[in-house]
Amino acid sequence: MAKVITMGEIMLRLSTPGYEKFIQAESFDVCYGGGEANVAVSLANYGHDAEFVTKVPENPIGECAVAALRKMNVETKHIARGGERLGIYFLETGASMRASNVVYDRAHSSIATAVASDFNFDEIFEGADWFHFTGITPAVSDAAAELTELALKAAKNKGLTVSVDLNFRKKLWSSEKAQKIMSNLMQYVDVCIGNEEDAEKVLGFKPGNTDVTSGSLELAGYQDIFKQMVDKFNFRYVISSLRESYSASDNGWSACIYSRDDKEFYHSRKYDVRIVDRVGGGDSFAGGVICGFLDGKNFKDALEFGVAASALKHTIPGDFNLVSRQDVENLVGGDGSGRVQR
Repeated sequence: MAKVITMGEIMLRLSTPGYEKFIQAESFDVCYGGGEANVAVSLANYGHDAEFVTKVPENPIGECAVAALRKMNVETKHIARGGERLGIYFLETGASMRASNVVYDRAHSSIATAVASDFNFDEIFEGADWFHFTGITPAVSDAAAELTELALKAAKNKGLTVSVDLNFRKKLWSSEKAQKIMSNLMQYVDVCIGNEEDAEKVLGFKPGNTDVTSGSLELAGYQDIFKQMVDKFNFRYVISSLRESYSASDNGWSACIYSRDDKEFYHSRKYDVRIVDRVGGGDSFAGGVICGFLDGKNFKDALEFGVAASALKHTIPGDFNLVSRQDVENLVGGDGSGRVQR
């Protein structure tokens, strides 16, 4: 199996029980998660050698976050200790026409103040095959953006394949700053993953007349901007998840991919998903696609694996995708009945 490194922020997630609003809640459910950590968990779950790199405070809460990763068989030996605190995010899960709501409390978190001396990237990337990061980490702080570029340079010097999930977060930075920082980082990227908002807000490409809030997708628009993105950044693959938001409870879920070398655009099977928890859905998609490539699948089959993995994640509470490789393969093979397994 392949060795994959992911780097970013892991946070404490405090979510209201069931579908309660913040004002109703008298307690919170606790779990841990974050974009790159979620991808590492998916890959470890599929049997790959996955390692997550970050910095956490040297206190019991930081160690709880590390323990959550270890429980999922994610390697944590290069996680640095220090800094003030672990970032927190509060989640109010939406239903029907009421959207979910996230409140961040992550200023001055340990990873936001991490510096190059906290990590030995030559050692971290030794023997690795793949490095994955997201647009969330450079958005956390200027120091984190600098750290991300140092990691990318080290990864490319070691010959790793690099993937990014663009992951625009408007509560963390503006589109103007995102485009300035992320456009520079794209020179190191082989596989670019995102969605329609990410492509527009992070890199300045808008896919035609797509409007996810009305459930309208214009695939020709995606194909056109994917080619433009390849021309500008020389990505090997450009990939987008396609979420049709009928409501907070029901989404259409599919994806598309463009191959630079094959010059071919492909749209996956679509799943109609009744959502239990959509947080981490994009991360589970990225993890599934990366797994498909690492397994030696062609780009179409890798995409189908990622879409199926993410469709299943939407049915699981928490940030982490806890389905098995066999669960995903069964869904790809057409078993979406949801019948009890006895």
